[in-house]
Amino acid sequence: PSAFCSFSRVERVYSVARTMASTAMPMTALHTAARRGWLPMMQRMRGGAARKMCNSRLGRPAPICDLSSKRLSSARQLAGFGAGARAFRSGPLRAIHVCANADQSPGTTTITKHVSSAGKMPKNIQGPEIRKQFLDFYTSKGHTPKASGSLVPEDPTVLLTIAGMLPFKQVFLGQAARPAPRVTTTQKCVRTNDIENVGVTQRHHTFFEMLGNFSFGDYFKREAIEWAWELSTKVYKLDPNRIWVSVFRDDDEAFAIWRDVIGVKEEHIQRCDEKDNFWASGATGPCGPCSELYYDFKPELPAAGADVAEDDDRFIEFYNLVFMESNRNAEGELTPLANKNIDTGMGLERMAQILQQVPNNYETDLIYPILARAAELADVDYATAPPKTQQYLKVIGDHTRAVVYLISDGVNPSNVGRGYVVRRLLRRVVRCGRLIGIKSEKAFTPIVAQVAVELSGGCDPQVAANAQRIYGELEREEMRFVQTLERGEEILEEMMAAALAKKQPFLSGKDAFTLYDTYGFPVEITEEACAEKGLQVDMEGFKASMQTQRLQSQAAQGSAIDLTLGNVLAEVADRLGGQSTEFLGYTSLSSGAKVAAIVSEEGPVEWAEAGSTVQIVLDRTPFYAESGGQAGDR
Repeated sequence: PSAFCSFSRVERVYSVARTMASTAMPMTALHTAARRGWLPMMQRMRGGAARKMCNSRLGRPAPICDLSSKRLSSARQLAGFGAGARAFRSGPLRAIHVCANADQSPGTTTITKHVSSAGKMPKNIQGPEIRKQFLDFYTSKGHTPKASGSLVPEDPTVLLTIAGMLPFKQVFLGQAARPAPRVTTTQKCVRTNDIENVGVTQRHHTFFEMLGNFSFGDYFKREAIEWAWELSTKVYKLDPNRIWVSVFRDDDEAFAIWRDVIGVKEEHIQRCDEKDNFWASGATGPCGPCSELYYDFKPELPAAGADVAEDDDRFIEFYNLVFMESNRNAEGELTPLANKNIDTGMGLERMAQILQQVPNNYETDLIYPILARAAELADVDYATAPPKTQQYLKVIGDHTRAVVYLISDGVNPSNVGRGYVVRRLLRRVVRCGRLIGIKSEKAFTPIVAQVAVELSGGCDPQVAANAQRIYGELEREEMRFVQTLERGEEILEEMMAAALAKKQPFLSGKDAFTLYDTYGFPVEITEEACAEKGLQVDMEGFKASMQTQRLQSQAAQGSAIDLTLGNVLAEVADRLGGQSTEFLGYTSLSSGAKVAAIVSEEGPVEWAEAGSTVQIVLDRTPFYAESGGQAGDR
């Protein structure tokens, strides 16, 4: 009993023992830490760091616990260390929980045996296991597992892979052979349409994993619904009484299956309009009505008046079943598909939040280790940090995942297309890092990205293989941005102060464009900084300045080669060790050559994606360079 303490919330005893064994802290300190909500943070930290954090919060040093070696050994065995781990995990102690007792004084203990029923959720299930259980379940149902597709889609109608079904779009349209009648995948996805909500809401992300099962002209509604229910209640062991479902307003068939076959209470089934229950991957393409599964965080509230689609505090959508039966053309007309198909998506991060019983997606083991690394670099404690600091840490955790996977798939920072998405996300990470106090002469983004790479194996093993290229791109882009960021921040502060002094509720479009064009500030970052001061940005003026600059640039440059890179070319020369390009034009008009360097508009890069404009440096060439007034070969 001396190895445990009472908490303000239920905690598994081995978690307590793990904290005790690793920190060697006395029970009174651990009791205080638990009551104040610090224990989860401490359990993720090394012993010394956890003890230091707790001491700083208590305002006094906690003495080292003088447990006898025998008791400390017992605590370590309970925590899963050493020879006792296997016996503990499979033995009767697994059912022991420490029960909350608000009246109990520090240091006293109540231990109760609790045998979990088949319907109890496994609280400590980890993200990789959630993913594996999904794929294993559908493999057992005859589905062929497939690896995730690239974030760079073959579909020209979308910029990035935004849904799990996108790699199979041509299959759904009947324009490509189906890889198998039934398929299951975990698909990496990136969406940036609601980037301003990242870190603000409990579950908005740019990067996320979509677990999916697909039927290409094989099974349809009934099987999809029955298996979704079996997976949710039998495999993940969700309480059936806490699951609500929605169906498209006219889909009587799906409504009847949920009510009459599955047995869901009618008051837990809601009909919704196109906004919530008619799904499409884009403006055109395969689409159809859908049925969504929601988890109820507050089952004690009455069912009457509940709205699954609007009440984000009470409900979380975790599984979407799309009954793909139509194709939408550019005019918005729907035509039936040759075969009826099933396309489903379960957000891995959302299911992790439910099963791990944490307040938001960011505190799951899929994202929390990333933001914890950032918090460590900033020397802040996430658990006790102000809400704004927590928001910045969440942005760092989310955006770091996104840029790591994007760069791995060949998308490098630039000012156009997909490259601009990477640049925008990465510069938000850098700015948030500065705002929480990360100060380093070296780039910090590669350090944080190491955690994201370590967590990537179950989703995409290629990320680890591309790790060094990812770190290199992050370092170059961060240092390039930092060079102009400090001066740009000073000027932005002056601009905002001037606007406020004039009682002007907005920053002019001209000022916003100056920051963008001269100091490399993405206009979205300018908008965020202004919003923090209660200002808006004149986006129409910004767009007008942007268009004027483009027209002037086109008129001035024509087809001339840009020779204004200056210091960038000098940097390339330094990297090549002064090696010059061998000119072969006196004896040959063609030759093979090696690309020694690639230079984008921002500087040297390792890769360039299709469609971008770059200069290349060759080790040898028959082309005469423009020099001394003579025209260069073209």
